[in-house]
Amino acid sequence: MEYSKNIWYYCTGKNIPLIYASSAATYGSGELGYKDDHAIVEQLQPLNPYGVSKNEFDKWALRQDKLPQFWAGLKFFNVYGPNEYHKGRMASMVYHGFNQIKKTGKVKLFKSHKPEFRDGGQLRDFIYVEDVAKVCYWLMNNSIESGLYNLGTGRAKTFDDLIKATFTGLGKEAVIEYIDMPEDIREKYQYFTEADMSKLRSAGYKDDFYSLEEGVKEYVTNFLAQKKYY
Repeated sequence: MEYSKNIWYYCTGKNIPLIYASSAATYGSGELGYKDDHAIVEQLQPLNPYGVSKNEFDKWALRQDKLPQFWAGLKFFNVYGPNEYHKGRMASMVYHGFNQIKKTGKVKLFKSHKPEFRDGGQLRDFIYVEDVAKVCYWLMNNSIESGLYNLGTGRAKTFDDLIKATFTGLGKEAVIEYIDMPEDIREKYQYFTEADMSKLRSAGYKDDFYSLEEGVKEYVTNFLAQKKYY
């Protein structure tokens, strides 16, 4: 967190706008919902060290008196898209699913260990990286109130939906195998996330977001299948 603080101090001292990456992981199991309300930040209970680190910096930022001329902490939901190959196991399930399909012809997904969710029915708010870039560019060119902002589509979709779209991008029928979730992550696994996008919309952002099917098709057909990198 010290590095992030140093960036903040530098931007403050040089009067530079700052946009930094927070995360939907800050919301934990979602017991307080998924609304980017500053009033709940101190009460959030992230489920893993990554989420804790993001939330701690959000809390710190909200306590500061000396501020950059503008700042936004973007709570990224599940981002996917070109040029994530360097992320290894942390790359999106589209990337991993594509590689599994090419290697074995099928994709492995975690089984559900909660009765209210079917296998493959765990829900996430998946957002295409082009939309993330568009929002960041918009923030650079529009004067809005500083603070924390969700960045998802506002429409949760299942992992089954994600993988079926990946198969479709390759012109194949979906073949999915469900495997047990490792016990060490079962109690810290988010079964549902969905961004409340009303704050960013109220601030003036009007563009539509890619649907899951549109975003995955573009990523698979125009980048992954062509081995195209920037």
